[in-house]
Amino acid sequence: MSRSDEYGQLATLIAATRETSGELFGKAMVAWLRQHVRFDHCVIFGYRGASRPPLLFETFSPAESHVFVALYQEGPYLLDPFHHAAVERKEGFWRMRELAPDRFYASEYHRSYYSQTKLAEEVGFFVPLPGKDALVLSLMRLRTSGPFGTAEARLLRDMAPAVIGFVRLRWPALPNDEPARTKQYEAIAPAHEFDRAHIWKSLSLTPREKQVVDLVLQGHSTESIARAMRIVPGTVKVHRRNIYRKLNIKSQAGLFARFVEIIDARIQ
Repeated sequence: MSRSDEYGQLATLIAATRETSGELFGKAMVAWLRQHVRFDHCVIFGYRGASRPPLLFETFSPAESHVFVALYQEGPYLLDPFHHAAVERKEGFWRMRELAPDRFYASEYHRSYYSQTKLAEEVGFFVPLPGKDALVLSLMRLRTSGPFGTAEARLLRDMAPAVIGFVRLRWPALPNDEPARTKQYEAIAPAHEFDRAHIWKSLSLTPREKQVVDLVLQGHSTESIARAMRIVPGTVKVHRRNIYRKLNIKSQAGLFARFVEIIDARIQ
């Protein structure tokens, strides 16, 4: 790649920030990033608290989009470390491995949903917006491609200020209306609510038990939950036993199934 080619791509990207089409901007961003690092897919989601995240751009085929977008928007996003980091106002470049809980890759969420993506690694540029909104531009490498190398991750981290700046130029605020090909935005919670405990309001759980449920589903171990809640691991185990008894389940798989059941009921 010559210097003139790179500057030409930058000029195209800058021009695309003024376009009304997020598709044009996304394609220009992908072309520029691919001059520097190899990746298989790119997707941009907006995040508004616990509400269903609108899709702003994707590079998936229709079959891939069903898993990465349609299924994700139906509820799994609530357990996504990227969603949590975005709503917590993280900014910059982050790798999934830096954000995921200690038992994420052994969680029922990972087994039941995330493994369907067949990803070797996902990385993201996190862009806080005015209010409590945020955008995340994710780059993905499939298992056939392998994870990002150390040098590639370092380069992407160095590029983060530019990527974030371009994204903010294109989307200074999170839009309310998206193209027809994007699923209609549906809120399953108040727009700026980050407390996912609302999902369990129909169940007879205490506030502490709801917090434990949320952390278990995210992929936190007993020890990690204890640190997050500032209690001893034994107390976490007591909470889990009480939760399983109240919900009439025997495992994390049963807990995840109940989560999916509740989400399905709320979006129908």
